[in-house]
Amino acid sequence: MAEIYIKFVRYVLNLFDSFFQKKIIHFFNKRLNEKKIIFFDIGSHLGETVDLFGENLNIKEFHCFEASPKNFDILRNKINKSKYKTICNLNNIGLGQKNYETVINQTQESSSSTINEINFKSDYLLRKLKVLNISDIKNYIQKVPVKIKSLDYYIKKNKIEIIDIIKIDTEGFEFEVLKGLKENFHKVHFIYLEHHYDNMIKKNYTFSDMHSLLKKYGFIKKYKSKMPFRKSFEYIYQNSKI
Repeated sequence: MAEIYIKFVRYVLNLFDSFFQKKIIHFFNKRLNEKKIIFFDIGSHLGETVDLFGENLNIKEFHCFEASPKNFDILRNKINKSKYKTICNLNNIGLGQKNYETVINQTQESSSSTINEINFKSDYLLRKLKVLNISDIKNYIQKVPVKIKSLDYYIKKNKIEIIDIIKIDTEGFEFEVLKGLKENFHKVHFIYLEHHYDNMIKKNYTFSDMHSLLKKYGFIKKYKSKMPFRKSFEYIYQNSKI
């Protein structure tokens, strides 16, 4: 029964999100025009971002990163059956400040899976579980081993010269992803990321920390919007040096 509720809630959220996604697409179309785009999709989940940007922008190449093995299997099967198969580089790894191994908290509602620890006393989490009709919090999470690499490592290994857009949606791990990019910020045009202001995920940083890091490397905040029904915001930063 919980699975039915999860699908319904996700369907409703997607309907509301579609309005804001049009604004995001308009933002990038206006600035990138017909340019062939190199897109890094960090936190690919089940391929929603590939569908959205593949349909609306001139994508030359996707680099998709999904740490969760369960989510990645679904992503891979979906992409391999899609028209984006030949332009997608699929990576079953998480991205962080350095290369190491850890575990991911795989949640029953898969889009909330996170490498961070979860605050089980969070009122936000308890309300979320109630909406999803999940009564046993212990069954909501499964710890699964994952590998983490840094963006600097990946960029060097694959000889990436330029990245037009980096999208980061990693459920509270965004700052760690950015800290792994220090040698290659100059190659990136836009960074599109999400930040949670609720207390469901234990984070050792604030939005100000991310903003200061991006500002240090010459990025300027160009866009901000609140996500419907969530204590989360989306931001777009542009490299002022490009």
